[in-house]
Amino acid sequence: MKTRTSMLCLSILLVILFSSPLYAEENRATKKSRNLTESSMSDPNENANVEEKVSQKREKIVKEAVAAIEETKKALTALENDRKQDALNALEKSVGKLEIVLERDPDLAFAVIDTKIAIHDLYASLKGIEQAKKQAEDYLEDNDIQKARGTLKGMASEVVISAVSIPLATYPEAIKDVVPLIDAGKTKEAKTALHVALNSLIVTDYIIPLPFIRAEENLNLAESLAEKKDRTEKENTSLTFLLEDARFQLKMAEALGYGNEVVYETLHKQIDKVIEKTEGNKYGSGYFDEISEFLSELISPLTENK
Repeated sequence: MKTRTSMLCLSILLVILFSSPLYAEENRATKKSRNLTESSMSDPNENANVEEKVSQKREKIVKEAVAAIEETKKALTALENDRKQDALNALEKSVGKLEIVLERDPDLAFAVIDTKIAIHDLYASLKGIEQAKKQAEDYLEDNDIQKARGTLKGMASEVVISAVSIPLATYPEAIKDVVPLIDAGKTKEAKTALHVALNSLIVTDYIIPLPFIRAEENLNLAESLAEKKDRTEKENTSLTFLLEDARFQLKMAEALGYGNEVVYETLHKQIDKVIEKTEGNKYGSGYFDEISEFLSELISPLTENK
């Protein structure tokens, strides 16, 4: 597990969103990934050059996509002020920029134009979480939904990354359809159509539970100690603490509803196996491969919530 970082899932997601802020068709993306992997195995320098060129292309695409949205907003403002020609000029620029985007990458489905990160952390004990859940259940039994809602408010420990993207299959055509409305003097309908187009932007929330990240960090640190021969008493204490804190983080995640009971039973059993293999100052490698792979699979479905 030496090639993994303590915040692997978060790091990968941030790289995808900020250095690769584009969504292509799934099959095409898979093919690209495979080709890049083969290239990196044969020539690291060549792969670096490819990545640099791809990054430059992405920057240009994102710049054009953002500019297209800004021109749409300008057109709407122009219509609000009864400046029809200015609106037409802005829409022409918007369509032109989107055509540039599609010309650079014809198979592109979505282009991310904005991202926001929010961290919701919870400072509470397991007992406190269970008490809040029990209280909420009591409120629901009495049909007091708003009190239950208030009780559960804030019951989350996660990173939420929201990405706003343009649906390139529909947005350009929607903008083009506004032009004849303006030409026909149907300003009200044109403004409505522009509002609809802007509201068609897609917001995707990527959710990463913080307890999973903390558990992964503990397991990474614990693995380094588990592989060490002749650990000191202090190092054995640290190893025990890291494994138990990883278990605690998983219990927090379970209490907050990230995943299901069967999954957590498996994870706890895997931690028990690691403890058994490392007790009595035993050491070795590969002890954490199973639990790390399982944890990654558990996190994956939670990283995207449309």
